[in-house]
Amino acid sequence: MLKDVRTRRDILFVTAGFAAFAALPVSPLLAAGADVEPLIKKIAGEKTISEGRISLDLPTIAENGLVVPLNFEVESPMTADDYVKSVHFFADGNPNPQVADYTFTPLSPKAAAQLRIRLAKTQTITALAVMSNGDVFSTKKEVKVTIGGCGG
Repeated sequence: MLKDVRTRRDILFVTAGFAAFAALPVSPLLAAGADVEPLIKKIAGEKTISEGRISLDLPTIAENGLVVPLNFEVESPMTADDYVKSVHFFADGNPNPQVADYTFTPLSPKAAAQLRIRLAKTQTITALAVMSNGDVFSTKKEVKVTIGGCGG
């Protein structure tokens, strides 16, 4: 009967294999995000996108792309007749550019949230707010990622 015995050499071989795999550079195809414009067009449709009403609190320089804080608030009275229906975030350099989506109702006290996003590299973050009357607002901010990230 054979026993399942691991030798020190087997363990070192497997560990070295994992270390070699982890040291491989990330393929540019993995870090190439899809175009953000078709995603925005899908949400906004034929509506004119205006600037303003969205305040983004994002660092200009992110020391670690793995955890980038993002705070936002959309100006709105949040009444039954005038409220923010949804807010969408896009990162144009991520493999999956649609980073987050939020839905609000008139019962929400305000259209705001805090989250952490992961950025693969230096890129532009786009926020899109859809209002109850159909108006669409957008704002953008570039974030420079210095280390980390999902792509280096």
